[in-house]
Amino acid sequence: MDVRDKTIVVTGAGRGIGRALAVQLAREGAQLALFDTHAEDLQQTRGACGPATVRSYRCDVAQEASVTATFEQVVADFGRLDGLVNNAGIVRDALLIKVKDGRVTERMSLAQWQAVIDVNLTGVFLCGREAAAHMAALGHGGVIVNISSISRAGNIGQSNYTAAKAGVAALTVVWAKELARHRIRVGAVAPGFIRTPMVESMKPEALAKMMAPIPLGRLGEPQEIAHAVSFIFANELFTGRCLEVDAGLRM
Repeated sequence: MDVRDKTIVVTGAGRGIGRALAVQLAREGAQLALFDTHAEDLQQTRGACGPATVRSYRCDVAQEASVTATFEQVVADFGRLDGLVNNAGIVRDALLIKVKDGRVTERMSLAQWQAVIDVNLTGVFLCGREAAAHMAALGHGGVIVNISSISRAGNIGQSNYTAAKAGVAALTVVWAKELARHRIRVGAVAPGFIRTPMVESMKPEALAKMMAPIPLGRLGEPQEIAHAVSFIFANELFTGRCLEVDAGLRM
């Protein structure tokens, strides 16, 4: 897909990878509908997108009514919908259980589990469903890109995040099979450790430990994930696969 003058939704667009995605697609000439729950962050992203046609929408991707209404508004505003990048995500890390002196002292709470599943998996489902419905109805085809993670292979302390990101990768395959008849391609990108505000806020010793096993010896940049997403949009043969952009961490 040539994204020039195409309408693309980016969720979680307020900062980090989401902002880099928006800036990249804006430079390529796309019209953008930016979703986030933080209006101030969205405003900053809009400013970073330069002269491109950009609208921002406060949308909670974990809430069905919010997602449905926001996608309807996007189509009303732009008159079309050609792409979606499912990027919104949160973390609520905790061990499944903590044991001290033979006694369980802590458990991952249901609230920690549910918050991540709601945003990172249910949010992807809801946005993907609504995007696909509008694309099919409009009849122009389209592209959906889901942001998974190398954490889908299993990270200690991330039962919730790992389950969600593994689910996102699996949904990508299912949707690619189901939606091809509507000329909708579906792909995924699995980032490794990326230089986002959350990562940069880590203590130096924790950051050094995280980087130690990375073959290229550095964090990824948000723009490098944005380039991978652009490739999926551009390559008309790409569907049902997940690009791992992780500096070789999972070799």
